[in-house]
Amino acid sequence: MLTPSFDEDGEFPSTPAKFKIDRSHNMNRHFHRCFASTSTMFFWALLLIAFTASYLSFQSFVESRSRYFTSSCGAIQWENQVRNPGHIHRSGGMSVLVTGAAGFVGSHFSLALKKRGDGVVGLDNFNNYYDPSLKKARNSLLNSHRIFVVEVRYAMENPNSYVQSNIAGLVTLLEACKSANPQPAVVWASSSSVYGLNEKIPFSEADRTDQPASLYAATKKAGEEITHTYNHIYGLSITGLRFFTVYGPWGRPDMAYFSFTRNILQGKPITIFRGKNRGDLARDFTYIDDIEGCLGSLDTSGTSTGSGGKKRGPAPYRIFNLRNTSPVRVPELENILERHLKLKAKRNIVDMPGNGDVPFTHANISLAGKELGFEPITDLQTGLNKLVRWYLSYYGYNNRNAVE
Repeated sequence: MLTPSFDEDGEFPSTPAKFKIDRSHNMNRHFHRCFASTSTMFFWALLLIAFTASYLSFQSFVESRSRYFTSSCGAIQWENQVRNPGHIHRSGGMSVLVTGAAGFVGSHFSLALKKRGDGVVGLDNFNNYYDPSLKKARNSLLNSHRIFVVEVRYAMENPNSYVQSNIAGLVTLLEACKSANPQPAVVWASSSSVYGLNEKIPFSEADRTDQPASLYAATKKAGEEITHTYNHIYGLSITGLRFFTVYGPWGRPDMAYFSFTRNILQGKPITIFRGKNRGDLARDFTYIDDIEGCLGSLDTSGTSTGSGGKKRGPAPYRIFNLRNTSPVRVPELENILERHLKLKAKRNIVDMPGNGDVPFTHANISLAGKELGFEPITDLQTGLNKLVRWYLSYYGYNNRNAVE
């Protein structure tokens, strides 16, 4: 039995790890699809992290963990906690296992699935990559909507976490998926960082991605090559999603939009980097509630063609860009936050260090629009206003005049 351990990132907000079971309503339904996000640190098999789980039948999933807890008087209660939230409440719905469920993207995705009537069970390890209290608060929100999150522990040693999670963890999960009978279709979170030093814009899925600018980007690129290998050899249906700067309520404290909001409110300076020739950095952004790309990737992921580790025929292999704005200069991001907060920022402008960041990101999303029906609708003004309102409420700022 594999022993997984995981990490993580409005009422029903919607970006990696998810995975769905086939749509029958009996208790013996099998896991049918999986959405794996390795963007935050999940371990499979003791020390390894991955944003997904192996393809197991729901019955064997529960039985294996029931055996693990047989010495505990709470075994039956635990089994019910796992089974009950997985019940489907819409015609043609699915049961979904969301790994990293207390993370930013995972929590929004769980709520979006629950809202449309799918069954949802979560897994997370609540690690301290950033403030665990925010993950616990997201978990409380999930619990209030009857989404149960199983807490699984792991041990991690930096600086190898990217390699452990994005490469070793991914391989561990793919090994489990390839050997399953029937195999799942896998959907996982890659990253826009794979475009690296590519200067051709906008970035398209067919562009070169062989010049990573950071170790993180290199591990994501490795993930794309690894998933392609498992698709080719074992017939796994695989979809990779290249997210572009996901932001919004319940977001990650290590991201610029979050730290800018915090520092402006606290009267601390914000650091704005300049690129080559003292030019402004610019980014495509993706509002977290524009979740159709994730849902669409699950709903159109197709069927794996292998069985028990043996390929029976070709299977789908897909890569999509997901974003919902044109590139926005970082000073413009700052100005929008200032207007919503009604406060001026203290700026510390410095040259961008050679730390693996890139000066510009811009995605072509026509393929996702055609294949997934992806049509993002939230502009940056609206999205940042929602972020600010959430931030003021969550962190106890009571000045209602601070928001437009």
